[in-house]
Amino acid sequence: MPTSLSGALEVAVQTDPGLVRGHNEDAVFADAGRGLAILADGMGGYSAGEVASSMATKLLSSRLEAAFKSVPPHKRDGRTGQPFAHSCLVQQIAAVNTAIYRAAESQVQFVGMGTTLVAVVFCDNKLIVAHVGDSRLYCLRSGSFAAMTRDHSLLQEQIDSGLISVEEARHSINKNLVTRAVGVDPEVDVESHLYPVQPGDLYLLCSDGLYDMVDDLEIHRTLETYGANPDLAARQLIRTANDNGGEDNVSVVVVKVLREFPAGSACWWKPWSWFR
Repeated sequence: MPTSLSGALEVAVQTDPGLVRGHNEDAVFADAGRGLAILADGMGGYSAGEVASSMATKLLSSRLEAAFKSVPPHKRDGRTGQPFAHSCLVQQIAAVNTAIYRAAESQVQFVGMGTTLVAVVFCDNKLIVAHVGDSRLYCLRSGSFAAMTRDHSLLQEQIDSGLISVEEARHSINKNLVTRAVGVDPEVDVESHLYPVQPGDLYLLCSDGLYDMVDDLEIHRTLETYGANPDLAARQLIRTANDNGGEDNVSVVVVKVLREFPAGSACWWKPWSWFR
């Protein structure tokens, strides 16, 4: 198997239905060797949300793998100067949006289904993040903890406009009303950013089932305490969400950066690397 980032990243994935929901509409995918992590939180009629989130993670991961076999993810775009992975991630999410939208149109049981999505690609000592909806990416670096995504939700718009405070938002009845989702409309507005990465960084992708049950301070403390062991950190985050009520499905991906991964050391997109 390709191992360009082997030894650079340590990844832990955990998902749980929680204590209230009858089934799990979250879906997660992660591959440390390819520097890829995806998390989706589905919505829609019974089982439809599960279909949408599963389609999102499976289609996006496979489409990115195919694209990066042809063009190295770090290769610079001559017009924008951005790595290929940046534009590719946005384009492939748009393609996934079309696939989910068409599936919902063609099968009555899937009408109205959609999913939030947060996806990251690590390449050349950088992280590209793209997201739609209110699934989040956080970063813990040298003791500093912050969200790297901004929710596409009615609640976030109310906070931004000064109608409610962040504390009031935690108890609002408008939780989980997203203003963007993958698969709901023919086109999707994807927000994307590029950030430098440092050894020692911890990144957390999560669904709202985590941060609705566990405040940012407790998430920060958990990552600080258990961050040396990403799998333990992931399990503890889900345990805390369930201890606090477990009102929703909860999913997390914890990524620890162990060393630098400059483009010159990576070769997994070369065709012959697939046959070693």
